[in-house]
Amino acid sequence: MQQESTDGDTRLEAVARRRLRSLRTARGWTLDDLARRSDIGASTISRIETGHRRLAIDHLAALARALETTVDEILAEDSGDDVVIRPARSASTDGIVFWPLTRPNDPSGRTVAKMRIPASKRRPDPRVHPGRDWFYVLSGTARLLLGEREHLVEAGQAAEFDTMTPHWIAGFGGPVEVLTIFDHHGEQAHLRADSTPQV
Repeated sequence: MQQESTDGDTRLEAVARRRLRSLRTARGWTLDDLARRSDIGASTISRIETGHRRLAIDHLAALARALETTVDEILAEDSGDDVVIRPARSASTDGIVFWPLTRPNDPSGRTVAKMRIPASKRRPDPRVHPGRDWFYVLSGTARLLLGEREHLVEAGQAAEFDTMTPHWIAGFGGPVEVLTIFDHHGEQAHLRADSTPQV
């Protein structure tokens, strides 16, 4: 099979190829997995990632959709010097405040956030979703309802659990501040549902 020329490969294309491969591997997907999701052959994706095939806009759009990102994000040039993330404070109607500490569509597939969760007198409303959640208590005490059991997680302690177990978190005796890491499912369930965090 004749290899397509890569002499005209631009720096932008090199960035896009690297991002495509990073997004795929961060999700634990093989070439076949991405091929099924994008309706593009695995051999074509392999040649795109390795620079043996030029990027076509129709392929790029299909791959971006499959990887749950945008063409703009894939083609954005590396700034090289903008490494500081300036978290933007967001508040929900439940009084929860959160600050995202990772960029959107982080190649790791993880979302890190700081959250301030008030104490709650309302009846717990446990939720379930695929994946695992992890949090570290920065200040205060977290009341974690996990299935039928209640756990108090104090400052300096962490909790990690399977999120298919019904779970709910609130401050205990006052607000609690936590540093949390969500996988893709946790981000969707906690930070994107109705554009407000859910715990």
